[in-house]
Amino acid sequence: MIEKVVIKNYKSIEYLDLKLDDEMNILVGNNEQGKSTILEAVNLALTSTLNKRNIHNELNPFLFNKKVVEDYINNIAHGKQEVPPNILIELYLKENDQIISWKGSNNLKKENTCGISLSIEFDDDYTEEYQQYIEQSTNIKNIPIEYYKVNWYSFASNPITPRSNPVKCVLIDPTEGKTWSGTDRYISSVIGDVLEPKQRATLNFNFRDIKERFSEIESISQINNTLSEKTGEISDKELAISLDISQKNGWESNLTAYLDDIPFDFIGKGEQNSVKLKLSLESNADEAQIVLIEEPENHLSHSNMYKLINQITEKCKGKQLIITTHSTYVLNKLGLDKVVLMNNSNHMTLRDLNQDTYTYFKKLPGYDTLRLLLADKAILVEGPSDELIVQKAYYQEYNRLPIEDGIDVITVRGLSFKRFLEIADLLKKEVAVVTDNDGNVDKNIIKKYGDHYLNHPKIKICYSEDTRYATLEPQIVSVNELSVLNDIFGKNYTSKEELIKYMTSSGNKSECAMCIFDSNKQIVIPEYINEAIK
Repeated sequence: MIEKVVIKNYKSIEYLDLKLDDEMNILVGNNEQGKSTILEAVNLALTSTLNKRNIHNELNPFLFNKKVVEDYINNIAHGKQEVPPNILIELYLKENDQIISWKGSNNLKKENTCGISLSIEFDDDYTEEYQQYIEQSTNIKNIPIEYYKVNWYSFASNPITPRSNPVKCVLIDPTEGKTWSGTDRYISSVIGDVLEPKQRATLNFNFRDIKERFSEIESISQINNTLSEKTGEISDKELAISLDISQKNGWESNLTAYLDDIPFDFIGKGEQNSVKLKLSLESNADEAQIVLIEEPENHLSHSNMYKLINQITEKCKGKQLIITTHSTYVLNKLGLDKVVLMNNSNHMTLRDLNQDTYTYFKKLPGYDTLRLLLADKAILVEGPSDELIVQKAYYQEYNRLPIEDGIDVITVRGLSFKRFLEIADLLKKEVAVVTDNDGNVDKNIIKKYGDHYLNHPKIKICYSEDTRYATLEPQIVSVNELSVLNDIFGKNYTSKEELIKYMTSSGNKSECAMCIFDSNKQIVIPEYINEAIK
């Protein structure tokens, strides 16, 4: 089993040091956060393959981290003698008898442990050619990948080959699958893996027999007779049509799967992905100790997701599973405590939180946790009324809703703010908190959040210093004309005190906020809310 993954300069990951659970690891994060890259890197280090081909045949400059490449090119442009950057993937493995020979300290951490390392690095044999390339090129735009090599070694510096590697891994991405003339390549190849050798031989024999008998069909014979009469016009030899019975066009490229008499390509996407994933598990997971699955929830309903997750859990017992997802259902079903939250090369697990917060999130449904993580930025508010007013403020300022800019406005109970902020702090996530002062700034703001959050570079605590207006509704009334609010609510109050009493009474808070949100009228927004949306 993999205890730790270290990745350097690979695709979106400049540097990653990630500890893994022996059984279940659920990678969660927004797009472009490196979830799929981690799966790909683990598979690459264990199989030396990328896109189902040997990595030697897949080398290209775009495997390297963009920032690292930009720094390299910039240094070359300024005349610096720069060694081309390298890619390094290290897997630190739990020691067992099969891999004891891999134990050594040839790794970044200089730890004496079992492990495997795959690097894509400059080949010193091309030093002279590289120097000429640097001297003669006036505008270098990328890494000279032609001068690179792949090293695949254990931590004991022993070379690794696919045949000598006892650690088996399978990468399952049910969303991939290219077609051969309308036939799904993925299904065909997986079915071929499932069948026993004798079954494959029987299938090949009968498929060839069918093709050979094709020319015996009466209508085909008539066509061939017509063609035969034209032989002289085309060739000295007799011309006829039949099916190709050569091995290059075997059953794999001609058969398709059917579900309830419907060709596989014509069934729903959800069912397609589910079948692909289950077939891959059946054909590959038995041998593999490590199973990597990319977003199993694609196109699936909750009921079908429930069945699929149960099957994944059952099939992967005793194996190490690493799975990526955007689904709160997958989080809750497989275990929130197994989640690795990822954001801009930062990552954490709930075990990194203090014990009280860890317990809180284990009991909390994963939806709000996931929303915080997947948003580019987040604004935390105390209730539905605050959420609507923040949305209104943002729309008035930018003529669009915050979610259109990747900003999620999330309702969080006031006592839970700090629990969410602990996650934001660890992930370096930009978050604003919109909170009431409840009539006591010192107690409810200063002492509650402390210097750490009040002076945090990524977190803003937004509140009003004016304790005369303790909550949202009095704050709105204090900065707006009575006539404007009366018009919005369809009321005729003569004093602001009466209006505040109406807005804060039971059942009216959300209704008043909805009226403000739906109204075409501009209102004055309290300054602490404006601060949150900047």
